[in-house]
Amino acid sequence: MSRRHTHLTSASGIPTADTGATPSSSSSPSSTYRLQLCPEFPFAAAEKTVPYLASLGVSHLHLSPVLEAVPGSAHGYDVTDHSRVREELGGERGLRGLAAAAGEHGLGLVLDIVPNHMAVPSPLRLNRPLWEVLREGPWTPYARWFDIDWDAGGGQLLLPVLGEPLDPAACTVDGGLLRVGDAWEFPLRAGTEGLPVPELLAVQWYRPACWREARTGLNYRRFFTISQLIGLRVEDPEVFEATHAKLLELVRDGVAAGLRIDHVDGLADPGAYLRRLRSAVGDGCWVVVEKILAGQERLPAGWPVAGTTGYDALRRVDGVFTDPAGAAELDRRYRACTGLPGWEETARACAREVLTGDLAAELGALERAAGPDAAPAVRELLIAYPVYRPYPDGEELDPGALAEASRRAGSGAVADVRDLVRENPAFAARFAQTSAALRAKALEDRAFYRYAPLLSATEVGGDPGRPAVDPDGFHAYCAALERDWPGSGTVLSTHDTKRSADVRARIAALSQAPELMDDATGADGAPGADGAAGDPQLAWVARQSALGLGGVPDGAERLAQALLKAAREAALRTSWTEQDPAYEASVAGYVPAGAQGAQGAELPQALAEAARANLLGAALLHLAMPGIPEVYQGAETEYRALVDPDNRRPARFPREALARLDTGAAPEGVAEEKLRLTAALLRLRRDRPGVFTGYAGLAARGPAAEHCLAFARPGGLVAVATRLSLRLARAGGWRDTVLPLPPGRWRPVLPPLPHGPGAASYEGGVRLAELLAARPVAVLLRDGGGGSGGSTGPGRDGE
Repeated sequence: MSRRHTHLTSASGIPTADTGATPSSSSSPSSTYRLQLCPEFPFAAAEKTVPYLASLGVSHLHLSPVLEAVPGSAHGYDVTDHSRVREELGGERGLRGLAAAAGEHGLGLVLDIVPNHMAVPSPLRLNRPLWEVLREGPWTPYARWFDIDWDAGGGQLLLPVLGEPLDPAACTVDGGLLRVGDAWEFPLRAGTEGLPVPELLAVQWYRPACWREARTGLNYRRFFTISQLIGLRVEDPEVFEATHAKLLELVRDGVAAGLRIDHVDGLADPGAYLRRLRSAVGDGCWVVVEKILAGQERLPAGWPVAGTTGYDALRRVDGVFTDPAGAAELDRRYRACTGLPGWEETARACAREVLTGDLAAELGALERAAGPDAAPAVRELLIAYPVYRPYPDGEELDPGALAEASRRAGSGAVADVRDLVRENPAFAARFAQTSAALRAKALEDRAFYRYAPLLSATEVGGDPGRPAVDPDGFHAYCAALERDWPGSGTVLSTHDTKRSADVRARIAALSQAPELMDDATGADGAPGADGAAGDPQLAWVARQSALGLGGVPDGAERLAQALLKAAREAALRTSWTEQDPAYEASVAGYVPAGAQGAQGAELPQALAEAARANLLGAALLHLAMPGIPEVYQGAETEYRALVDPDNRRPARFPREALARLDTGAAPEGVAEEKLRLTAALLRLRRDRPGVFTGYAGLAARGPAAEHCLAFARPGGLVAVATRLSLRLARAGGWRDTVLPLPPGRWRPVLPPLPHGPGAASYEGGVRLAELLAARPVAVLLRDGGGGSGGSTGPGRDGE
């Protein structure tokens, strides 16, 4: 449940917290704060953060999955039992205790739910529905839970869980169980206990196999290419009810006020699922879907949700701080250095590799269904598809994909596949699910690692071939978001981002100074002093990653771990399934020498200032733009993290720093500048939600107008950010550039810095050289501005 707070003003002039809260009539949060639960950070630990998070200004805690999962799971997406809250986190009592403590401080809970898949765990009996399928085969009621092609497996479910091919000599039978070595136990089909091992194996409803067989022989739907996660058929009403009963109970009981739907594109019919879910939770529950919108793709208008989790916003925010000319120059230098192709060619090659390799079993199932004549068209349509998937709501296949596939596979064969998608719902669903898995694995988990001119652009939801977004494009996106999906989530850092927002802000600054990549590699593509010999691509990635991470605890070790993952994902010299031990042993040598010291690979001063402008500017846009912003754990201050598991390290909550800032102390460094900005905007969102309504882009006038990204929320707020600040400085600064303001008298929210100009107010317009003299961002509130929530905004004595 969303809450309102009575407004208080800190000594710094920033709105602060009051925990004597009353319920809000709004079903949408004002903001959310993501907490990654795990056995080391259970519900009890989350409960201890509640007073601090309430003071920070968030309205809801967003929890990673809470249902029973594989023991020791660090993330919870490997659900084993939908009927129970995870005991390792504190069980249902712990979750309800957290909800009660949060409610006492005016906070609600949002739960992350996983309808697409569940675990193939060790031990297997932890997943009772799957265990029953293994024992009873297609005749058990639990068989309807999973997408299993019994015919393709010759009547057996392939279980690719073994490290080596099955050795019958390693099999023993004991008490109705088949044991394979010391690690795995399987249930026996009734009446088969006394058979010799070879015969016994042949008559089971499953076939234990080496994990390598999954690539071509798998006959159940899985999550992406992860065979340890088996797909669920939540389109079946009985499966939906069984897998959602506990979650719906938590919503009905007020424990949860909102839901995040993980990987909605994996479902057979996302729209039908969401309509069923909405009917079950009612209109008051805030629901967002993890849906990657590619290019100008729009969320289906008929989905009964508040919007997406926000990767579409991430791409626009990052894009406005990327210099298009510099990004193009980095592309040129990268290709010259590595000899690798550009983005479009890389993306196509990776799609073909993944589809015919990692997803060969899924492709084979579609090709068999389509028939031999149409099989090439299936392949080419999947490779050419420009978005994650089509939907079964009367949507036609993408015309561009049809044309490209026709060119490669023939128009007749493509027409046959198109007709099959139109007329065969089962084929259409599997085509769409495979398309989603292909795009995620081929682009996000391969091409984004292989094509690396500017690593800040290779982010979830990103478009590395067109990384820059101009102000007009940003304003158009925000206006559409406010008009169509005002309750949609927005994010900058998540548990899935490959680099945190603040690492990307530092890397994006390189687009304004591409010459700084010259020392990443030497002549003729050979690594220079900062890289080990042999792989200029990895040396380039290492250089940018080191500059992005900078000086952090254990930086060299963390960077080496991320580089090894990057090399395996890129699959140029090694991979997850075909590892090259000699090459992998050399990866740590690519960590730049500067990253080994206590200071890390720090940016030159001019670029550090550009990174500061990017960091604060991104935080401002995220928190002030339309939508419901989510702050990832620890990212209210400067937060530097690389790809998981680095971004799931224990969070540090800057309680003392926030308390000190609230006494009026000046911020110490960019980390505290970001914390103060974040707290100010989160508290305004909570206390004066009416301020954050409407949207209008503002255009500066003068010689440096292109470097100002500004907008008004007609409810009474103006946000101003500096973009491409290094280029701005080289061109002579703001000079006489002016920002015209909407009608009214406007006062800055953030207090003046020591030795800076005092409090001021503006009417009609403001010189940007004055407004942004102390910091690269500004937030203005209109005197007597609108909004609601019983607060009057910052006092007149503080800026």
